[in-house]
Amino acid sequence: MSSRISRRGRTRLLVAGAVTTAVAAAAAGVGVASAATDPPALAFMAATPNVTAERHIFGDGSWFNVDLGVNLIAGKNPFEIRAGRKSYADPIVAQQFVTEKGRTTAVNLPKGMVTDFMGLKNFTTITVKDSSGKQIKSFQQDFCPNGWETHRTRPDAPAESPYPRECNGSNPFTLGAVWGIQAGWNAPVATASRFGEAPSQLDLPVGDYQVTVELNKAYRDFFKISAKTTSVQLNMKVVEIKESGGGDGTEPVPGASSAPARVDAKAAKAQAARAAAAAPGDEHSVHGGEGVESKQIAGYLPAFRPPAKAPQALASTAQAPKGPRPDLRSLPAWGISLEEGTDGVKDGKWYVNFGATVWNAGPSTLLVDGFRRTGTELMDAYQYFFDANGKQVGSAKAGTMEWDNREGHKHWHFTDFAQYNLLKADKKLAVRSGKEAFCLANTDAVDYTVPNAKWRPENTDLSTACGGNTAVAVREVLDAGNGDTYSQARPGQSFEVTDLPNGTYYIEVKANPANKLAEVSTSNNTSLRKIVLGGTPKARTLTVPPVFGIDG
Repeated sequence: MSSRISRRGRTRLLVAGAVTTAVAAAAAGVGVASAATDPPALAFMAATPNVTAERHIFGDGSWFNVDLGVNLIAGKNPFEIRAGRKSYADPIVAQQFVTEKGRTTAVNLPKGMVTDFMGLKNFTTITVKDSSGKQIKSFQQDFCPNGWETHRTRPDAPAESPYPRECNGSNPFTLGAVWGIQAGWNAPVATASRFGEAPSQLDLPVGDYQVTVELNKAYRDFFKISAKTTSVQLNMKVVEIKESGGGDGTEPVPGASSAPARVDAKAAKAQAARAAAAAPGDEHSVHGGEGVESKQIAGYLPAFRPPAKAPQALASTAQAPKGPRPDLRSLPAWGISLEEGTDGVKDGKWYVNFGATVWNAGPSTLLVDGFRRTGTELMDAYQYFFDANGKQVGSAKAGTMEWDNREGHKHWHFTDFAQYNLLKADKKLAVRSGKEAFCLANTDAVDYTVPNAKWRPENTDLSTACGGNTAVAVREVLDAGNGDTYSQARPGQSFEVTDLPNGTYYIEVKANPANKLAEVSTSNNTSLRKIVLGGTPKARTLTVPPVFGIDG
């Protein structure tokens, strides 16, 4: 199962012609749509001074939504921050990449601004007063510069943004992240809470309120934004809408605007466990391809369209050509749990469930095309190689792909991409997972600071990745900087430990186990995660020691 969950929400667009309140440089004539002079490096703006918060009532539940419409706008140059750690024993260090007079330099952010990979901590303070002017709420919010609903806000801004669509740190072993706002583009501020839901502090009784959104002083000082232009006052009206039916208090009401949904690591793992218990097959992705034949991404993106025929013998060799290659690495197993029985039915059998991520550290993408053997459900797989300019320079045979017709799969699997083992204390094999073939997808942003990292991958779930049974060819891709996460929570894929004695064991995640793929190095393909089994046959226990303080 993927720890990444597709999150798309509708927000109020800040575009040319919108009713806007310019909070920065208004006196200088800098508007949202155009600028007579260079715009400020960062501008705090509100789309409208009046917003409506909606509480939808249905059955015995309700659903609350509000978008304050406050945005941060990048000026002449992009606003870019990169965060990373050298190892899990090292702290996260964040840097702003500042461009002045055509030269870009990296400036360290003060400690405390970035403590994880979800964004800038305590970025704004939101204060709420009631109609009498009495302050009733004051709270701080974090800020993710990336977003699904970002747009250019003036005609001279670039047409596209290179930056990721979200701040994704739900994988506890993330190593690096990139956050940014393209020049002239917006990023919503104070739209939602840290993990995407509407701020619960704004779920107030029906009435009129005054809301102030203020950039906190530490950020004003560091980013050199004038104190006069970093506070926005809004009028917020809270209304209730009674719905005629549907909804359970957890899903958006049909027809209503919706905020993007984001979960933290613990919530992602809990959702993974629930999905694993409810659906058959390998739980690779919770948001696509489950129980239906996957539609290949090649149908709408030519870059993902494989050729109809395998490469000619002279063009393909047993060995990879010289030049850039991918570098597959394994993260420590995570989301580890102990479960008795299957699908909630306790039968005296005990299983260790876990999540496993193999990622590509680059500098080249991993691209594997499969070509069907006519009349069979088997494909011959070829790995393709590219020079430093991205030009294809050759290919080599890389095993096979096979059609998986089981419910919950219904797509093509590339064989021998990874292997999962449970090792004894002496590192000898105790149990091998039955998971042997894989549908590759860019489910996790592991380290976007590595060279040639793909910040906006397209094939992020099973609904787009691995083709249907009528395909004559399939392309599977794992881009640099991205990882592919599977959650092993089914018998045959998880580890059955019913008859294993108590003691220390290691979950081994091994990438490219048969060395069928050419890569930079195979010395970093294996990771080990210690676990300890205890208890009695009727009440087994599991202890998972942290990795350098990481409990994931």
